[in-house]
Amino acid sequence: MEDSCQGVAVINMNRPERKNALSVNFSSELYNVIEGIKYDSSIRVVILRSLVKNIFCAGADLKERPTLSNMQVHAFVNTLRHLANTIEDLPVPVIAALDGFAVGGGLEIALACDLRVAASNAKMGLVETSLAIIPGAGGTQRLPRLIGVPKAKELIYTSRLLNGQNAFDIGLVNNVVEQNPNGDAAYLASLELAKEILPNGPIGVQMAKKAINKGSQVDIHTGCFIEEACYSKVITTNDRMEGLQAFKEKRKPMYLGE
Repeated sequence: MEDSCQGVAVINMNRPERKNALSVNFSSELYNVIEGIKYDSSIRVVILRSLVKNIFCAGADLKERPTLSNMQVHAFVNTLRHLANTIEDLPVPVIAALDGFAVGGGLEIALACDLRVAASNAKMGLVETSLAIIPGAGGTQRLPRLIGVPKAKELIYTSRLLNGQNAFDIGLVNNVVEQNPNGDAAYLASLELAKEILPNGPIGVQMAKKAINKGSQVDIHTGCFIEEACYSKVITTNDRMEGLQAFKEKRKPMYLGE
């Protein structure tokens, strides 16, 4: 993990020999990094990226999988599901920078992020049915909520791969950018997106995330109660008063997350 700029934590996946495939050990390492972020109040945005060119994450480690018993496979899939849930539950916005292949569990990890930025040449899809299994790290739940049930069924049933533009056209990713010679165009665009978020009140952003995530799972009336509860958390903050004072003085606010 690195700090690309103040307030932005970058998680670098780097397992080139297996294309960032999610083995038992690699998944555990990723989980430990994410858990550490949860308790770091200096972090306001997280970017998840790969240092392996043309690869985001190739999904589960299929070379390791045959060495596991059925019980071990079941436990590991539960671990991956918990990993995705932990990413989704981080209090701050998480951006997935998709500069290459994101398939199977790799795309499920990206789906757990708040925002996704893809290079035009990226390839992504939930390809599990081609292996006679199904997505097991939340893909059958998050993809339909993101792009709608009929299109999600089509993509999962067919194991179809999409490029960055295809993914943008159906709302799977927020932005698509032309890839550059260094192969990190999506990461650079993700960093710019993070810089747009940083100036805003960190508690406000966190409460907005919570209100959206929790409220989108319930009916609109219950969702409004969730919004009310989240709004109440910002009323007493120093940041709210700083925002009002900065507006009055016609200057940029200096939010401290307090």
